[in-house]
Amino acid sequence: MAATKSQGSYFGLFLAGGALLCGGAAFFSSGIGKVLLLAGAAVTALAFVGFRRIKPLEGSTPHEVGPGTMKWIGAGLALGGWGITIGGMHFVTGNGGRIALALLGIGVSMFGILYVLPAAFNKTAFWKAGSPSRTTLTPIAGKATIETGFAPPPHAMESAR
Repeated sequence: MAATKSQGSYFGLFLAGGALLCGGAAFFSSGIGKVLLLAGAAVTALAFVGFRRIKPLEGSTPHEVGPGTMKWIGAGLALGGWGITIGGMHFVTGNGGRIALALLGIGVSMFGILYVLPAAFNKTAFWKAGSPSRTTLTPIAGKATIETGFAPPPHAMESAR
């Protein structure tokens, strides 16, 4: 993210809106909390509108569509681990049990994020040898990709070839 100035601006706006939303949720019982919540929702919505507006300028993605089921399983594991951690606070009263469930939840989330999701996205990665977008690349070994007017003169060993 933030490869261009407009992406960075809208991302900063999104972060500010998220901070306002969190502040509004934390102090929702007060009047200022409700104002912060509404302001955060408005700023976040503005950021999403900006993201949607600049999306056509980004171009196409360099990889093909991968298996959707594995992506959903990985995202479900990441969210499920969070659910185990938060849910454990309601089911277990002792500190040791809460710590154990928190570690279990973190482990489930890490498994989904570090094992399942990369496996799903790497099946059709553009750098893989059998990927359809890889077949369009035709590198020429030993040849410079610089225009001839800007290339340095050949060395003694190169001219002998």
